Amino acid sequence: MGKEKGARKAASIFIRLYGSWKSIARAYSSDCETLPESSNPVKRICRIMLSSPKMALEQTLDDSGIWVSPDMAEEVLHRFENAGMLAYRFFEWTRKQQGYSTTVRAYHSIISSLAKIRHYQLVWNIVGLMRREEVLNIETFSIIIRKYARAQKVDEALYTFNVIERFGLVPNLAAFNSLLGAFCKSKNVRKAHEVFNQMRHHFKPDVKTYSILLEGWGRAPNLPRLWEVFDEMAETGCKADIVTYGIMVDALCKTGSIMEAVNLVREMPSRGCPPTSFIYSVLVHTYGAERRIEDAVDTFLEMERNGVKPDVAVYNALISAFCRVNRFKNALRVLEEMGAKGIPPNSRTCNIILSSLISAGENDEAYRVFRRMIKYCEPDSDTYTMMIKMFCETDMMNNALKVWRYMGLKQHVPSMHTFSVLINGLCEEGEVGRACVFLEDMVEKGIRPPDSTFGRLKQLLLKEKREDVLEFLEEKIKLLVTEPLCD
Repeated sequence: MGKEKGARKAASIFIRLYGSWKSIARAYSSDCETLPESSNPVKRICRIMLSSPKMALEQTLDDSGIWVSPDMAEEVLHRFENAGMLAYRFFEWTRKQQGYSTTVRAYHSIISSLAKIRHYQLVWNIVGLMRREEVLNIETFSIIIRKYARAQKVDEALYTFNVIERFGLVPNLAAFNSLLGAFCKSKNVRKAHEVFNQMRHHFKPDVKTYSILLEGWGRAPNLPRLWEVFDEMAETGCKADIVTYGIMVDALCKTGSIMEAVNLVREMPSRGCPPTSFIYSVLVHTYGAERRIEDAVDTFLEMERNGVKPDVAVYNALISAFCRVNRFKNALRVLEEMGAKGIPPNSRTCNIILSSLISAGENDEAYRVFRRMIKYCEPDSDTYTMMIKMFCETDMMNNALKVWRYMGLKQHVPSMHTFSVLINGLCEEGEVGRACVFLEDMVEKGIRPPDSTFGRLKQLLLKEKREDVLEFLEEKIKLLVTEPLCD
């Protein structure tokens, strides 16, 4: 009964939120009216890319008569960063346009997109193009290193670092830091520290180098090694900066050592590095996660007393803290205070509120809030995935597809997770044919389906004796991804 009462209370509070959100968000809407698609060439290109069959894409783009500037190409490639092969086909088309010159940012964008789907052969082909055009730089290799490390390809990441000189560039401290950072972010901090010890005499470590290692040991987590690196940094004469302290506070909070984190924050002014709103947001978030709402509020007030202006991150942490303990009136007041202080909400604000409503079982209210918020706050992939998953789990597939169609109208390319949620939902409903259509669309956009998602669909196809369809999809996936390591 208590949970139901809390859910009803959540619903009534968030009904009031609609009007407040509308008035708050109106103040932050763009001064520039959105151009209609007919006069916005980037939107026209995106529509063509989303709707044209793969084989007809180049011809359709040619027939459109649109001349693509380097800036426009960068924007399109950014929008299609989750659709590697589709982005690559557009990239190839732009290079054939008369008078067009590919920018370094465009090269880097397509390298990143292709590496996401592990199409490393094409990645190295593009490196060859950049070499011929003499536009290669250290960041090119850093991007590839990060993508290899994220895919847990440690040897390939090291290989990439070691071949930098073969391409006429000199590895510098920035490249070294990128290598260490790539390993640490992919949970290979021990390998990062091993490489650090091997190469530290070739590159003089700076505060960023040590901060990278601190972040790695904080994620491990390994507090003794964390403090060991922190002390070594001080001994070598590297002075901790605001990034270093942010990493330390975050690591201590995540390992349950919040009092150590609080003490460190209070020592920061005397160390010549006063805490920022972000650092306070880490403390507020941690207290909220532990449902210590009074401590979260006290920390927020202490921040204001110390003259630190709150930003959207700390407000989001406070809203989340109130939502966790079902104090929705307080969450609403925080939202209103943001408006009064001229701080616009972002997609994270939206996601926190939606997640809280869904957790309270108020799906109808969550959908109403979603429909209001999208007018003033651009949803991200998490927003769409959350809403589609909610409808799939409550047997409301029509609404899930409605959200999907809206996402298409906004020209938001679905992520792997968004596709997977919808395909899994269709499989659960026995909509095998529709699930196959979306999986084919997923592959056409250059996104590799997770083994679990494809495996589920495979079982249903075999059950229905549709081996022909299964073979077709398997061939599509095989053509999508190759993983060679090219010299």
